[in-house]
Amino acid sequence: MAEEASPPSNECPVARTLEAIGDRWSLMIIREAFDDVRRFSEFQKNLGVARNILASRLKALVAIEVFDVAPASDGSAYKEYVLTDKGRAIFPVLISMRQWGERYLFAPQEARSVLVDNASGQPLKPLVVLSSSGQPLGAADCHRVRVLAGELACTTPRVQEE
Repeated sequence: MAEEASPPSNECPVARTLEAIGDRWSLMIIREAFDDVRRFSEFQKNLGVARNILASRLKALVAIEVFDVAPASDGSAYKEYVLTDKGRAIFPVLISMRQWGERYLFAPQEARSVLVDNASGQPLKPLVVLSSSGQPLGAADCHRVRVLAGELACTTPRVQEE
């Protein structure tokens, strides 16, 4: 994972996302943060990751503003890693990965964790990609286009077919 200050040159959002948060430990740290883990020692205990790797990943995640470092909420001298709005926006990515793993990487009777809705206690429904009109889309229903600099995706941009 690169920790450079300059922006990546790759135009592909998937490639940039992987460069920023795509290694195993970064995603697992973010997953733990969604379970209210905030302290270095808690991340290390829960993940079993080496201190140097954890420190490096947390530093990188703070640098790209996925986490803020804040004084401990209990008033102690410790620091806490708190997800920013940008960090909380990763939630659907983790849900998508979780649901793919649940579907394809476990035998039917194999033990696993399941994410449930706090209000109903029921497992989450599978994520669905929707069109601008609200219709479900599959991969064959979409294609990539290159948006020129300065154009907004929410308008009708000038595009170049790839």
